[in-house]
Amino acid sequence: MAKLLEYNITAATAFSTYRGGGDGCYGGFNITPYCGDTPEHVAACREELCRQLGIADNRLILPYQTHSDKVEIIDDGFLRLDKEEQKEALNGVDAVVTALHGTCIGVSTADCIPVLLHDTKQDVIAAIHAGWRGTVALIIERTIKVMEQNYGCQTSDIKAIIAPGISIEAFEVGDEVYEVFKAAGFPMHKIAKLYSAADGGEKWHIDLWETNSYILQQSGIEKSQIHTAGICTFTHHEEFFSARRLGIKSGRIFNGIMLK
Repeated sequence: MAKLLEYNITAATAFSTYRGGGDGCYGGFNITPYCGDTPEHVAACREELCRQLGIADNRLILPYQTHSDKVEIIDDGFLRLDKEEQKEALNGVDAVVTALHGTCIGVSTADCIPVLLHDTKQDVIAAIHAGWRGTVALIIERTIKVMEQNYGCQTSDIKAIIAPGISIEAFEVGDEVYEVFKAAGFPMHKIAKLYSAADGGEKWHIDLWETNSYILQQSGIEKSQIHTAGICTFTHHEEFFSARRLGIKSGRIFNGIMLK
């Protein structure tokens, strides 16, 4: 059985997967097929998760993420597509939205920030992959607009989860990344801090948890409606996948949400 970190959202199942047991960079549990793991291991883990969630394989949706700001709606029309058409529709997608019950949507991460949303009034959910590029591109804001325009959602009804990702202490960035965030208008005094570096100097660190919480609040979601897991994947790399620790050729956390 897959070990899940579960979040408390009324009328929805929301979770992040643990690495699980097993040796190597892919651990005991990885359903992401885009990171170099064997197809057999990925398929076995995917089958296990579907069985645990009580859904068919075609009701587990995972996009091929490219750090874009592209959002895809998962509806009956999408489910009617064949596998290749679905794969193409999910190519380059970093956020997914659905109002379908019994359909688990999610994003894969290994230090980037996963954000899960649930409009409790309209019963609409979203899963967002927010690496630093997606964060700067305001993919969260774009996803919320898709929810508003297509389902009549209101931010006053949305609950948000910022799932495990890299912490400010571990997320050292170059000056050029700091300048990108600054140019985008983020409150740098709140999201950035200088830390001592290995070379004896100082390096900027960015707080992606706080940055994404700021975007959620700027979009109209109350701070009390935002839950941050506060788990650093870099620090807890034995429990959760961390690309900075393990390298790109390693497993991924699946951060899923499903309407019951």
